[in-house]
Amino acid sequence: MTSYVECISFCSITGHSASTAVMNGGGAHYYSEEESKQDGGGDTDGGEDSNEQEVIVIQDTGFTVKIQAPGTEPFDLQVSPQEMVQEIHQVLMDREDTCHRTCFSLQLDGNVLDNFAELKSIEGLQEGSLLKVVEEPYTVREARIHVRHIRDLLKSLDPSDAYNGVDCNSLSFLSVFTDGDLGDSGKWKKKGSDLEQIDCTPPEHILPGSKERPLVPLQPQNKEWKPMQCLKVLTMSGWNPPPGNRKMHGDLMYLYMVTVEERHISITASTRGFYLNQSTTYTFNPKPANPSFLSHSLVELLSQISPAFKKNFTVLQKTRVQRHPFERIATPFQVYSWTAPQVDHTMDCVRAEDAYTSRLGYEEHIPGQTRDWNEELQTTRELARKNLPERLLRERAIFKVHSDFAAAATRGSMAVIDGNVMAINPGEETRMQMFIWNNIFFSLGFDVRDHYRELGGDAAAHAAPTNDLNGVRAYGAVDVEGLYTLGTVVVDYRGYRVTAQSIIPGILEREQEQSVIYGSIDFGKTVVSHGKYLELLERTSRPLKVQRHNVLNEKDESVELCSSVECKGIIGNDGRHYILDLLRTFPPDLNFLPVEGEELSPESVRQGFPRQHRHRLACLRQELIEAFVEHRYLLFMKMAALQLMQQKANKESKMATLTENSSPEAAVPALPSTENPDASAKSSETSTETLTDDPKSREVVLNACKAVGSISNTSFDIRFNPDIFSPGVRFPEDSVDDIQKQKQLLKDAAAFLVSCQIPSLVKDCLDHSALPMDGATLTEALHQRGINVRYLGNVLEFVDKTPAKAQLEHFYRIGISEMITRCAKHIFKTYLQGVELSALSAAVSHFLNCFLSSFPDAVAHLPADELVSRRKNRKRRNRVPGGGDNTAWASLTPSELWKNIVSEAQSYYNFTLHCENADQVVEKYGLQKITLLREITIKAGIQILIKEYNFDSRHKLAFTEEDILNIFPVVKHVNPKASDAFHFFQSGQAKVQQGYLKEGCELINEALNLFNNVYGAMHVEICACLRLLARLNYIMGDHHEALSNQQKAVLMSERVLGVEHPNTIQEYMHLALYCFANGQLSTALKLLYRARYLMLMVCGEDHPEMALLDSNIGLVLHGVMEYDLSLRFLENALAINSKYHGPRSLKVALSHHLVARVYESKAEFRSALQHEKEGYTIYKNQVGEAHEKTKESSEYLKYLTQQAVALQRTMNEIYKNGSNASIMPLKFTAPSMASVLEQLNIINGIIFIPLSQKDLENLKAEVQRRQQLQESGKSMEELTVDGPLEALSTVHPTPHQPTVPSTLFNF
Repeated sequence: MTSYVECISFCSITGHSASTAVMNGGGAHYYSEEESKQDGGGDTDGGEDSNEQEVIVIQDTGFTVKIQAPGTEPFDLQVSPQEMVQEIHQVLMDREDTCHRTCFSLQLDGNVLDNFAELKSIEGLQEGSLLKVVEEPYTVREARIHVRHIRDLLKSLDPSDAYNGVDCNSLSFLSVFTDGDLGDSGKWKKKGSDLEQIDCTPPEHILPGSKERPLVPLQPQNKEWKPMQCLKVLTMSGWNPPPGNRKMHGDLMYLYMVTVEERHISITASTRGFYLNQSTTYTFNPKPANPSFLSHSLVELLSQISPAFKKNFTVLQKTRVQRHPFERIATPFQVYSWTAPQVDHTMDCVRAEDAYTSRLGYEEHIPGQTRDWNEELQTTRELARKNLPERLLRERAIFKVHSDFAAAATRGSMAVIDGNVMAINPGEETRMQMFIWNNIFFSLGFDVRDHYRELGGDAAAHAAPTNDLNGVRAYGAVDVEGLYTLGTVVVDYRGYRVTAQSIIPGILEREQEQSVIYGSIDFGKTVVSHGKYLELLERTSRPLKVQRHNVLNEKDESVELCSSVECKGIIGNDGRHYILDLLRTFPPDLNFLPVEGEELSPESVRQGFPRQHRHRLACLRQELIEAFVEHRYLLFMKMAALQLMQQKANKESKMATLTENSSPEAAVPALPSTENPDASAKSSETSTETLTDDPKSREVVLNACKAVGSISNTSFDIRFNPDIFSPGVRFPEDSVDDIQKQKQLLKDAAAFLVSCQIPSLVKDCLDHSALPMDGATLTEALHQRGINVRYLGNVLEFVDKTPAKAQLEHFYRIGISEMITRCAKHIFKTYLQGVELSALSAAVSHFLNCFLSSFPDAVAHLPADELVSRRKNRKRRNRVPGGGDNTAWASLTPSELWKNIVSEAQSYYNFTLHCENADQVVEKYGLQKITLLREITIKAGIQILIKEYNFDSRHKLAFTEEDILNIFPVVKHVNPKASDAFHFFQSGQAKVQQGYLKEGCELINEALNLFNNVYGAMHVEICACLRLLARLNYIMGDHHEALSNQQKAVLMSERVLGVEHPNTIQEYMHLALYCFANGQLSTALKLLYRARYLMLMVCGEDHPEMALLDSNIGLVLHGVMEYDLSLRFLENALAINSKYHGPRSLKVALSHHLVARVYESKAEFRSALQHEKEGYTIYKNQVGEAHEKTKESSEYLKYLTQQAVALQRTMNEIYKNGSNASIMPLKFTAPSMASVLEQLNIINGIIFIPLSQKDLENLKAEVQRRQQLQESGKSMEELTVDGPLEALSTVHPTPHQPTVPSTLFNF
């Protein structure tokens, strides 16, 4: 059954209104496989040539039907043949005039339509058919659904679910800043750019140089959110369920309500509808009142009883429908907010009911109540995937089940830690308990039964689940048919780590020893293997770079494996082959695994490795393995080419042909792409096959293979043995050489991380192709290059020794802040385990005080009476994990906490922090307390009250226990990908980079459709797609469309990533540019001010990205003639650019020019000249005198000089002749909007190419020719002619922006 989110796979991309959009999401975009291959999206199933011929054409010819609902005028609805009748139901339940109906059928000519029938299968349904909405009798289930729906409508504008992090609601504040200016379709409601009305003054705390960092503006109050009250109370009556005799009169349930007018009423839900009865709180009288107001819907009934309800409900629904759909659709995974206002707690029957039933997604709709998660997860994997429509259906199902499973697992983990689930082994000590809830198995991250004693005890048990999850992710991505992994979610909540897994059928009835038929349950003492598993795992070994190898079992017999020994194979009762315990999928990281008698390579030793880590499970990341293999492949090709060249030089003969095949030039383009790890191996095999015909060249390949550590002697093939250095694993005698090779390979990989990857990260930060803004984006930058966060200390040391350290200050600061908050999180985790539930808010506030407050002796508040009762009731303590009588947490002091943080940084990151308290950190490293607060609350899942905290008072604590509102789980799970959509997106990006904007645009639109198909309407990848589309719309001159797409991107980024995530900040900046281009000056400024506020909070003012933001703000202010303000921002941008790009960079020259323009407008020509001269000098030195930029600058200097001279003459005249001086009128230029926009485009990396009249005519002719071709039904292949269109749409870099392509499409 399609859920609401899926129905609303918005195709509002096409500019339909929400209602038609809902109707087009049912997956109606199919095309021939050939076409997708043509577009570069068809590499997904490499070897299946049969697919080439398979053509699936289902035309999405939508048609219109008329809908006639009781009490409303008939209206038209656009539908598509692939939809189900069910989806029309959903639309009607969302429409303003029919939203209060839930229990109805749709009838065509008196025949009831089946809810799950596709429209195309219904006889007689065609363009213009009339569908009647017919009210149906209620059942208990239908009545409950009705009440729940009405409650959802009443709460539709209430943000409390988003603050509380429930039902996939999340916050969005864009509409506060656009004041509804951006209409749904990007058309303006108010036109005109009247400069007089614009109030441009930013709040004081946003101005450059302000030290104030307020928290309250983070969540501005939305006027709409103070919704009109329609009802005071709506709840289930205490008289439920109806007694037998009343059931036989059709009573289903009773409701109790209090209207706004303070009228207390009791309502019966019966099969015929809702009516008033005569019961009161204490007397039961189910007879209908007089009048009973019998109505089929609750809204109709209440509208008759309560005038306030009628009036307010109408207004509420109007407002609800006007909101952008992206503000109200559920997100696929829950996003939590770290701040929230004090929300009034209201009576809510549905919430109360949900809290005590395990309502998880589908229960009300499917029989059998709880879901068999394992069956669902595995069945969706087994769906067909031969062609595009099948793959879309499969990926959509996988994604939906995964997001439902993640929600269920999160809810279960919280229930386990809160003590609401009975253990399956209740007799054991609490930390050893395991739980089953809703068909999910839960275990705690402690070392149970000394399982991990050899590997680091509890530290290893805490790291194992995330390693296992990475393994599940890797095997899931390879997606081999017939090999199954468990649904896995890792949840950190209240200091505990919980692993949630789906349950293999039959595993609970068997002993573990019986069921494991592959791998080892005792870390390699007893090892078994199985032919079928070897065959399945062999298919994963190339993409995952795992080497097939032999190990010895306890009887000294050799056993063949194709994974680590811990990886267990179990055949479930359902006959499926499962693998679990994938914690060693990737090879060990020798830098953190000291082994006696083993010497690491000099690069590692120089950096102080190997170092003892907390546990022995430290392994290399998949990204690192792939980068290392790619690096080795380059080496292999170079060596082979070099040797062949030498041979050729020695012996000019038939070798000539070979060198052409693999000269260095020919070799380098054959680089493997990181997207497709197989590519490297395949391309190398082909390149080496040609060589191995001849004995001399065979020797060349052999040498090159040996040199790079390939496991094959005839082709390039690097794989790792994951069992090397595993304690307890022994290898057969005959594989000694092989093991030596593998050990060397691991040492090389560890050295590669420190000698290549860390320097390349720092280099990327120096040239600003990597721009982390906060902890999350820093971690992402590390992970993309395969660097684990445990290397953070080394990265920072490397930065410290870099000559250009000043240009990396922002990076260093974010790194220090990340290290401090991670150390604090480690300490906080164990600190929380010792706190019982009743003291939780006191303990959390005390910890934050010790961490951030300047108050030297933070004392914890222990309410005395609670303390007394706690001591008395020692005996009847309930056994929540770690529910000790702990008041030990209260003795923590700030100096002790900071000592612990410093020693944690030393032991975990091998980095020496010089600080004894929060104030010293702020002073020494230039951090902000508000940033540290944001980082720690997000990492630890704390939600605090949004108010201004005074961290710096030495007399008063910053936090009280009332400020801690909630503790949220921090959840890690697999993110299933939409592979076809992603291929389309990448092809689109590639086309755009080559300058074929129109083709790129088409591909990206296609990707957007496919993403919507798989993910529903909300997803972080859709966000990237919309951002790029908006950029392309803008470049191609369609400003309205750009605005509409960018507005969606901003809303989605706020909803899916968080309101102050660095991506959201960037989306705000893009939107401001498009607003300015559309003449919405005041909105553009508000958006830029918002972006600046968020950036100040996330990373402070000293960051390269701030220069771009300030240039934008300065330019817009210049455009509205606020010259003094404009200068403050532009001069700040100049200072930041000079610091981070060096005083001689082209960016700095541009900054000088922008400042000069403002001075010119102020008629301060001397300052203007000074700045323009600086800019001119930079241009002259960097690009030479002949360059157009240098010439432009020189022209401008002449102009400024003339103006300055004219002004001086005039002044002299006035001094000489006084009031009767004859004054020449001076030119004071207020900048034109066009010139401001031009500069905005330049600094944001968008370059337009001016077209001559002739070009335009050619362009028009080309477009017409294409349209005619399309109309005559020619296929797309014939259309990709490299006509004038491509030539014109090329994006030329300019000296202002040496890296145009990267800034143009920074995804």
